[in-house]
This record gives sequence, structure tokens and C-alpha cells, in this order.
Amino acid sequence: MKRILNVAVLAICSLGLTQAQTLEECQQAAERNYPLIRQYGLIEKSAALTVSNIQKGWLPQITASAQATLQSDVTAFPDQLQTLYQQMGIDMKGLRKDQYRVGIDVQQTVFDGGAISSQKAIAREQANVQAAQTEVTLYNVRKRVNEMYFALLLIDNQILLNNDLQQLLAQNEKKLASMTKSGTAAESDYNNVKAERLNAIQQHASLEAQRSTLVRMLSAFCGLEVTKPVMPAAQAATAMQQQSSVLRPELKAIDAQLRLTHAQEKAVNAALLPKLGVFAQGFYGYPGYNLFEDMMNRRWTLNGMVGARLTWNIGAFYTHKNEKAKLRVQREMAESNRDVFLFNNHLEQIQQSENISRYKKLMDDDSEIITLRASVRKAAESKLQHGIIDVNDLVKEINQENAARVQQSVHKIEMLKEMYDLKYTTNN
Repeated sequence: MKRILNVAVLAICSLGLTQAQTLEECQQAAERNYPLIRQYGLIEKSAALTVSNIQKGWLPQITASAQATLQSDVTAFPDQLQTLYQQMGIDMKGLRKDQYRVGIDVQQTVFDGGAISSQKAIAREQANVQAAQTEVTLYNVRKRVNEMYFALLLIDNQILLNNDLQQLLAQNEKKLASMTKSGTAAESDYNNVKAERLNAIQQHASLEAQRSTLVRMLSAFCGLEVTKPVMPAAQAATAMQQQSSVLRPELKAIDAQLRLTHAQEKAVNAALLPKLGVFAQGFYGYPGYNLFEDMMNRRWTLNGMVGARLTWNIGAFYTHKNEKAKLRVQREMAESNRDVFLFNNHLEQIQQSENISRYKKLMDDDSEIITLRASVRKAAESKLQHGIIDVNDLVKEINQENAARVQQSVHKIEMLKEMYDLKYTTNN
């Protein structure tokens, strides 16, 4: 299968890698690492063995047999003929009731109406259906990787913003320490800012713990060490969004199911045709084909027969119509499943596209909000130095500026996640 070759190439290329950084690398590594990937090779081997066994239907079918029987009655001469033989001095023993046979039957199919070829096609298509269903399961791995990857990106951004917050609070703490020494600020003001900085340190520790958990989970899922995720490019995500065709493996699985029903239909049609074969039979035993000789001598003999046999299963016509109707229903169900999937997929695309548009609109104002919050915070720092406001007002402005920056980070990463979720939805 082409899929197997691609996976093998990716596996070889990954031998020299110790880390997976980009989203695409993580997705590919997760698919290679997922235990289900081994089923591709098993499905292919199973299909090859099944087809090989079916192909052996063209080989001569040899049957060895041995039997011993005791009959209640056997072929015999009429009493008048036996009396005549006795008068002539001929001892006609007749057949014994215990009879024995050791033989071999050889049958060779010449024409089977396409039954063997249709069975091979069914075996191959069944393997394709299993492989397509496996691909659907593996494709779902990408979504799980997306969830962990973007969650890790979000936490990394929050850690950076937390570091900035700590640095800003430390600067103001240092200023308040000087003001407290000079008597222009109360010690409680200094303690207030210090407490906020310590609170930010606690938040940083919590974020680091969450990050460590996500890194371990994602690394275990991918089978590679993920140390630092890379922010996907917004330009590439925008290009993905413009593609609207759906190339999901679920559709391939439905196509494989339809091909299977077509192969099964050919097998149903093949069952209507007669079968032609040649055969040879040979046995050593008693009695043989020459009954008269065996009646006289009662000895074991070699016997053989060759011929041709034409068989026609008329009973296949009884169920042909219903079998065709069942396959037609299966095709209709598969087409219905395709329509349902495409309908739900279209709804997902609409929702994700709307979310992307919403996040873009929110991001248009994020930068201006941050600029305004930074200006207000700087003004509050100046007012605090001149005693116009107290430290609580400054802390409030610092937290609001940090919240605006966090909000911008969330909007950006959530928008990228929605873009890549849309890529997952369409598989473009």
C-alpha cells in the first residue's frame, strides 16, 4: 500500500530526530508512535494470505479416501442362472457383503464463472476497508495532538507574560522601597506591591507545573521529546482556511465500502454461472468396476476413471434477487453516511470560520487596548510618585494591563487553533 511506504519513509527519517518541535512534526510522530499503525502491515499480510489461498482454487483438488463397508445385500445372479452354472460345473461365488476401497480423487476446475476472481477481489476490498477504517482512527490522533500542542503554546505565552508582570512589579517594588526609606511612601504600600509580586511568582510555579504535565503527555503521545513548541505561521494558516474541499479519510472509507459492495455483486452474478471441471478417480479394492469378474474371483483390483463434469447450482437463482437488493441497500446506506458526514462537516466549517472571524475582530482592538492600558499604568506610576493616587490604584492598573496582554495572547492562539482545526476538518 502507498500508505505503508509513506509511513516507512517517515519512520526512517525520524531515526535521527530526538525532538519534535513543530505541530506537523508532532502530528507525524504521534501517528508513527500510535500502536494502531502496526495494523497496516498486519492487514496487508492477512489480505495477501487470503488471496493466495483463494488462488489455490485453480490447483488440482486431491482427495484420498479409504472405506470398509458391510452391506445387507449385494448384486447377485438370479437363482435360475446360478442353478444353470452349477449344472455346468461353474462355481459362481457372487459378491461378498464386506467390501473395501482405498482410492484417490483428483478434480481440476476449468471454468468457474468468475467465482475465484470475484472472491479475490472481495478479499482485497475487505482489506482496503479495514485499512481505511484504521486511517480514520489514526487521523483522529491529529486532533488530540492539536489540543495538547496549542494548550502548551498558550501556557508558554502566559509564562512569558507572567515574567513581564514580575519584572514590572519588581521595578515598582524597588521604587517603593526607596520612597519608603525617604518617607514619601508608607511601608504598607511597599508590602502591597511585594505581595502582588509573590502572588505572580506563585502563578508562575502553577503554570510551570501545568507545562511540565503537558510536555510529558505530548512527548509520550508522540514518542519524541517535545521541548519547545513553535508558534505556527498565521500566513500559512490563512492559506489553509481558503481551501474548502474535504479530503477526510472518512470519505475514503466510504468509497472503500462502496467498492466492496461492487465486488460482492460480481460474486453474486458469478454464482449463477455453471462450473466446468475434469476429474480422475482411482482406487484399489473390492469390488471393482468389473462386477462379474469380482463375483467369480473375489479379489482386490485396481480401477480408474477419468471424465468431465458440468455443474450448475440452480438454487442460486432463488436468492439472487434478494442478494442484489441487500447490496443495493448497503450502497444506499454508504451514500447516506457520506451525505451525513459532509453535512456535519460543513456545519463544523461554518462554526470554525465564524470563530476565526470573531477572533480576528477581537485582535484588531487588542493592540490598542494594550497601548492604552500601558499608558494608564505609566501615568499611575507617575501619580504614585507625586502622591496623587495610592498603591492600590497602581496595582489595579498593572493587573489590567497584564490581563489585556493575556487576552491578546489567548485570542491569537485560539484563532490559530481554530485555523488548524479547520484544516483538520477539511484535511487540506
